[in-house]
Amino acid sequence: MRRRAVFKNGDCNILQSRISRRRLRYLQDIFTTLVDSQWRWTLTIFAIGFIGSWLTFALIWWLIAYTHGDLEEDHLPESQADSGWSPCVLNIHGFTSCFLFSIETQHTIGYGVRTTTEECPEAIFIMCMQSISGMIIQSFMVGIVFAKMTRPKLRTQTLQFSRNAVVCQRDGHLCLMFRVGDMRKSHIIGASIRAQLIRPKKTKEGEILNNFQTELSLNADGCDGNLFFIWPMTIVHQIDEDSPFYNLSAGDMLQERFEIVVILEGTIESTGQTTQARSSYIASEILWGHRFEPVVCYNKERQGYEVNYSKFDSTVPIDTPLCSGAELAEFYRLQQSPDSADVTLPYSDIPSP
Repeated sequence: MRRRAVFKNGDCNILQSRISRRRLRYLQDIFTTLVDSQWRWTLTIFAIGFIGSWLTFALIWWLIAYTHGDLEEDHLPESQADSGWSPCVLNIHGFTSCFLFSIETQHTIGYGVRTTTEECPEAIFIMCMQSISGMIIQSFMVGIVFAKMTRPKLRTQTLQFSRNAVVCQRDGHLCLMFRVGDMRKSHIIGASIRAQLIRPKKTKEGEILNNFQTELSLNADGCDGNLFFIWPMTIVHQIDEDSPFYNLSAGDMLQERFEIVVILEGTIESTGQTTQARSSYIASEILWGHRFEPVVCYNKERQGYEVNYSKFDSTVPIDTPLCSGAELAEFYRLQQSPDSADVTLPYSDIPSP
């Protein structure tokens, strides 16, 4: 059995290793790093950033007060009226007062008893710099939080792929089929779907390609991979002479080591962002001789088409040849020949309902 490259929920089973200067590369793209990281790490980093900036500017305010002499005993707030001392910042007693003043300045929550004076130009300059720094940090945080909450990836939680794929006949051809659905009322605009077959391949030169990808041709209801995605749709890959499954019978397919990765892409109607949903099927998840149950019917009472998602993964067994697509095509060719003998095909052993 092949190990998955893409899990059923769409996550890629890829482990990155031995990347030179990995941390530096991630820090150079800090915005994407914080958006992709888990919430606890993002909030922890922002908490450290805020507290660090408060403490840094509190130290600067303390140094300004200390170098100006505001922290001397005769120049403290309770003695300033008697000594006639004019401090850089009013009502500063020590580092704790500087820390509180730093928070008030950075978040523009309004000065109380502590405020800058015209005595020290450097204090006015630092006040302006801290206000600008606070706005930058808050804007950066708001942008990160908004980007995390509106990630298109979250929209994929309401996009569904059928648990299994099936193989059955449709219009005389063997077809591989799976189903996709969208549970939301807001639709995916310009939806398109494609599938990649991943399996080992040996080249003519003897090179082994363990993860060779082949594009599978898909259609839905006679159309190409572009979907009018208003209800669950059955996506069809016709097993013809151009299909990599053309020479595989039911038994061969069970023994093959392959993975079919399906990718649904489109634009979210409500946000205008592009989203991508993924899933995959391995050989053991392909049911030969089954087809999907209908899930869409017209509800006369509610005057609308009703989708029954309880049957989204349901399949029913049907008579299907166990031979390969190539053998089936040859069988039909012999049947059309005027001098052909009686030819029979093995069919899947279907239990009675």
